[in-house]
Amino acid sequence: MKSSSIVCVFLLSLLVLSCTDTLTNVGASVQPASDEIAVGTDSFHVSTQNIFVDSIVSKPDSFLLGSFYDEKYGSTQADILAQVQGPIDYDLSKLKDAIQDSLVLRLGYNSYFGDKSSPMEVSVYEMNKGITFDYSKQYWSNIKPSLYADINDNNRIGDTIFTVKDASNIRKDSTSISIRLSKTFRDRFFKGIPSRFLTDEAFLDLFKGMYITANFGASTILNVTQIDMVSYYHYTYNTKTAANKDTTITVKDYLVFPANSGVRQVNRFVHKDVERIKLNLAQKDRDTINYISSPANIQTIVNLPLKRIQHKMDSIIGGKKQTLNSALLRVEASEVDQTTLAQPTVKYLLLIKESAVKRFFENNELPSDTCAVLGQYTTSTTTANYYTFNLATLIANELNINNVIDNKFKMRLVPVQVVVDASGNLTKVKQQYLMSAVTIRSGKDVDSNGKKLKKSMTLRMVYSGF
Repeated sequence: MKSSSIVCVFLLSLLVLSCTDTLTNVGASVQPASDEIAVGTDSFHVSTQNIFVDSIVSKPDSFLLGSFYDEKYGSTQADILAQVQGPIDYDLSKLKDAIQDSLVLRLGYNSYFGDKSSPMEVSVYEMNKGITFDYSKQYWSNIKPSLYADINDNNRIGDTIFTVKDASNIRKDSTSISIRLSKTFRDRFFKGIPSRFLTDEAFLDLFKGMYITANFGASTILNVTQIDMVSYYHYTYNTKTAANKDTTITVKDYLVFPANSGVRQVNRFVHKDVERIKLNLAQKDRDTINYISSPANIQTIVNLPLKRIQHKMDSIIGGKKQTLNSALLRVEASEVDQTTLAQPTVKYLLLIKESAVKRFFENNELPSDTCAVLGQYTTSTTTANYYTFNLATLIANELNINNVIDNKFKMRLVPVQVVVDASGNLTKVKQQYLMSAVTIRSGKDVDSNGKKLKKSMTLRMVYSGF
């Protein structure tokens, strides 16, 4: 009886195992082929080209002043057009009978770029053409000073020659330039006060601003953080001494007219040897790289092969619902030997749709995955230094809403400055107005046999369908 029970249990176990295996196979066999998830991965080479930027929206927190020559990226000249704020909450009666001792333009800077031993001459011209800056208007860095000021000796109201001091090694308040403005201008400026200082309109009608430029020197650019016009004056009054004797008291004082956020300032940038740089980059052996340089100098166009991407996804995914999981564009830096770099490396690049560049910066927009993607410079001890952009959302959006007709969906790499809050949230993005540059590998990087190299600019994608 006992052995019979063991046999029954053994047969029952075989039956269970047989049923389990059969059910598993049946589940797989009845799943329709259309329900299977299709996954594809691909790499797409992009095409690139240099673009020479004529100007950027001028919204600086500080100002470049001077000129610098770079063999690779070209020369940069930076000038300033600035209004100053009239007196606010100041007892103007003090000025009525005061004697003006001097009127000084003070330029404070916290850093410089280039050679501190190279002499610079700075000249100041009054904006005397009758045009007042419109505070509500956007101004661009290719502004023409001749529209606002007569740039000749008769209209020069001050100048000085100096050499730069290193702000990191000496007192902060010593890194400034003082330019004594002419007596003729000073006397005309204070004629009829205080009535001419009573309102902003009256003050700006009196003095529309000044054009500040470096006349010679091609080795140094200052990062000017403060611009003030300062009046030094004194006045006297009669009083009695403790012994009841008449005496005259002299009071020395000063009044600051700041170039602040209440009025308009514009940083102008000029690159005089653009044609030389264009010819250099047009050489056959230079098509494996692209340049990016600021301020308002050279940027890079990136053409995405959207049509080819769409065809490839359709061939893998078929009629399934498509999902773009990842689309990483790797932009590799080239020629990054720090001992040979003349300019600081670009820290942030914005990859933005070419059609949106003007609107984005004029309207102070923030990056959105369907318009622009931010990339940060990443250094590595084992691989090349690079920037990375995930374009999955942007590409998916373009494929869904647009009828892709060619392989040249234009985007642009723009050097930018970013501002974050205490929580690390991005609050502002604007075009870089300080000196910076980077050379990047183009989409044409090839070996001696003409074969594409892995280090060329490449879009790597992962997509799926179900």
